[in-house]
Amino acid sequence: MLKVIELFSANTPNGKKISIMLEEIGYDYKVTKVDINNGEQFEEGFKKISPLSKIPVIIDHKNNQTVFESGAILIYLAEQSKKFYNQEDRLQINQWLMAQMGYIGPMLGQHHQFHHYNSGKSKFGEDRYFKISKRIYNELDERLSVSKFLSGEKYTIADIATFPWIARHEWHDIGLAKFKNLSRWYCEISKREAVIKGFSFMDKGEFPPKP
Repeated sequence: MLKVIELFSANTPNGKKISIMLEEIGYDYKVTKVDINNGEQFEEGFKKISPLSKIPVIIDHKNNQTVFESGAILIYLAEQSKKFYNQEDRLQINQWLMAQMGYIGPMLGQHHQFHHYNSGKSKFGEDRYFKISKRIYNELDERLSVSKFLSGEKYTIADIATFPWIARHEWHDIGLAKFKNLSRWYCEISKREAVIKGFSFMDKGEFPPKP
C-alpha cells in the first residue's frame, strides 16, 4: 500500500522538523533519502519537486500535492491534521516560525559551517557567527522565561521547527545547560515520544543529545 506522505530528505535539522511533525500527527509516511553530499538535490528529477534544490520536500499522495520549504510543509501538515497550529495563537505561531526560518536556522547554519565543518579557515566568520548564535541562545532563553513554549502556553509547529536546530547544541560550543529556560524547553520536548521517533528517522541509534 502506498504511504500517504513521501518525505524526501536528508538527516539535517530541516529534515528532522518534518519527520518529527509527521510522527506528532500520526501520519503514515515513507522516507526517500536525498544524498546532499553527493549533489542528488541538483538532479533534474528532484528539481521538478524542489525548484530551489533544497530538502525537505513532501508529496501528499492522498491529495496529489507536492510541498517544498520546511516552514511551508509544517503549515501544510498542521492545517491538514488540525494540530499544533491553533487559530487563536496563529499570529504568534507564525512570528516564531518565521523567526526560525529567517534567523535562527540560517544563523546557526552559518555557525555550523565556520565553526564545525570549516574551523580555522575564517576567524572573522567563526567570531561573527559564534557571537550571533550566542545571542540567539540568550534571546530564546529570555522568551522562554515568560512563555512555556515559543508562541505561548501550547506546543506548536514553531517549537517543532526550532527544536532540531538547538539539538545541535554540542556543535555550537555555547553551553545549553547555562540557559535555564531554554534547557527546560529543550528537555521537555526531547522527551516526547514522537520527537524521539522523528529525530531518528534516518539513524535509529540517534537520540536528542542531553544539555
